[in-house]
Amino acid sequence: MPSPLSIRRVVLYKHGVGYFERRGKVTGSETAHLDFKARDMNDVLKSMTVLDLNGGSVSAVSYDSTKPLEQLLSEATIRIPEHGSLTALLGQVKGARVRARVGGAQVEGAIVGLESLPVVQGEASVVRPFLTLLVGASLRTFDVLELGELEFLDEAVRKDLEFYLATVMSSYKKDSKRLSILTAGEGSRELFVSYVLESPVWKTSYRILLDEGQPPLLQGWAMVDNTGDEDWVDVELSLIAGLPVSFVHDLYNPRYLRRPVVEVRTETGVAPVIPEEAYESAPAEPMMESADGGPFGSADMASPIMPAMAAPAPAPRMMRSKGGPMVGGGRGGMREALEQSTAVTTLTKEVGDLFEYGVDRPVTVHRNQSALVPIVHRPFEGRRVLLYNRATREKNPMACIEFKNTTGLTLEGGPVTITEDETYVGEAMLDTLKPDDTRFVPYAVELSCVVSVEEDQEDGPVFRARLNRGTLVVEFFHLRRRKVLARNKAKRPQVLFVEHPRTGWELKDTVAPAETTDGFWRFKRELAPSTSDTLVITERTKGHRQYALGNLGLDEVAFFLDSRFIDPRVAQALRDVVAMREKLSQANHDIQRLNEKRSQIFKDQERIRSNIDSLKSGPSQRELVERFITKLNAQEDRLENIGRELERLEAERTRLQAEVNQRIESLSYEADL
Repeated sequence: MPSPLSIRRVVLYKHGVGYFERRGKVTGSETAHLDFKARDMNDVLKSMTVLDLNGGSVSAVSYDSTKPLEQLLSEATIRIPEHGSLTALLGQVKGARVRARVGGAQVEGAIVGLESLPVVQGEASVVRPFLTLLVGASLRTFDVLELGELEFLDEAVRKDLEFYLATVMSSYKKDSKRLSILTAGEGSRELFVSYVLESPVWKTSYRILLDEGQPPLLQGWAMVDNTGDEDWVDVELSLIAGLPVSFVHDLYNPRYLRRPVVEVRTETGVAPVIPEEAYESAPAEPMMESADGGPFGSADMASPIMPAMAAPAPAPRMMRSKGGPMVGGGRGGMREALEQSTAVTTLTKEVGDLFEYGVDRPVTVHRNQSALVPIVHRPFEGRRVLLYNRATREKNPMACIEFKNTTGLTLEGGPVTITEDETYVGEAMLDTLKPDDTRFVPYAVELSCVVSVEEDQEDGPVFRARLNRGTLVVEFFHLRRRKVLARNKAKRPQVLFVEHPRTGWELKDTVAPAETTDGFWRFKRELAPSTSDTLVITERTKGHRQYALGNLGLDEVAFFLDSRFIDPRVAQALRDVVAMREKLSQANHDIQRLNEKRSQIFKDQERIRSNIDSLKSGPSQRELVERFITKLNAQEDRLENIGRELERLEAERTRLQAEVNQRIESLSYEADL
């Protein structure tokens, strides 16, 4: 039986995988076995590395088939039922050579068959199984119950029997698949196996201690989960912060390609096959190494942090005296006790864009259990400030820690519990921080500071006028102001940061922001005890108005001139345009008046013709007809005069309209006011 390959190293990542290393001893051509869950086989086959560290070799790695148990058993040449297993087995291997031990003698022969014969025992007859063997040239029959040993001499029969039993054995753990590593070599050797499996994401949790006169102290814990079927006993544990690429690819299930059916066809020729054009292959990128030539990079020792353990040590018992809170006999004792009880050395190093926390002592986590592992215990640069964001809370700012990551480590995001002067004061969430990154960590509402906000908007004066192609465009600024009044009711000075949204407007006549983020300007204010402070934030953005020159009157021209949108030259040109537009308007009026007269004459002529048609013959009626005709002739003369006047007016209107358009289009002017 080979020695087990025990887990020696575990590396957990933030993207849902874990890297595992196993080591164990093998002797000669021993086969090492590993059991995995069926769902993990794709990751194992994609990532497994097997090394013989002492001069041997690994000839192959075999693993269980994906076929169901029933199908595997149906493919076996041997069937062993639940009852009568021995007699059923012997009945299926007729002709197999065996070595039987009967009493003190051994007999070799080929199995002829198995039959049941009655045997008299006392007054009763009992049916017992008898095995018939061909020994040499004679047949010999043996009572199966008297056989002390039966050895199969045929290798094929023995392998079939082993396959059947191994298949049945694997069914006892339906979700488990066995992977066998076939080795070759001499003597005892060490075998190394590594692979990647889907694993729970390791999590982080932090504590921050704030003490008067001392830098803030950060304590970090990593939470790891062992969801496998094997204990992690004294393993080397590393935790990787970062997000490398990882994916699932099906390598475990067999793949089959549908092959075309080709028939010989003599009546037609074979069509040529035209392969598709291939693209040029890009050269492979070289593997990057660290400065010291290794694949990972050099590790640097961090300051004492905390020893590896499966759970945090119990906190010191807190006692309170009459003079105030006490831990361990004096104020500030919690900080000292924490440093003493949780002193750790964590090995940290950069691995490309990743960051590794390596626990320096062995860690034990039993199967289906989790553990808290300390990873950081260091002071950092930070201070208590206030942060106001109207969208977060309208009346009060948030109490924050201005956290600058001077720990030298990459800190993964996670929840933070804050204590100040040995008292719990709030909780927060910490973003992922690279070294020297700065973040605000809000943990409580600051009720001792009250904020009120007033807003107003207006349009500023026109600062630019531009006349072109018959349109006057004036540009001005939309202005909006936000007045933030902060009242510090506390007896201590406070630093307040006011966040104002960035919406594309620019600041005008406003103090420069202390910080700028993607979405906010952040203004810094110093609040004295029991005083108020006012911050006025003014923003502006460009606006414009358009005026069509073709619709202007003298009043608008005067307004533009008084507002200095135009100069006297342009104003005179616009007055000329207005005068021409008045002539054009008069021409339009005259044309309309003449058209109305002509329409009235047409109606009168229709009436006269209708009267002429209604008159009958007679002297008196002839006289009336002549009178109507005379009137019609006079109206025709008037229509001719009206037609000539309309032609003249239409030409005048066309000329005036063209001149107005030409004058307007020719005007161009631009001025900064």
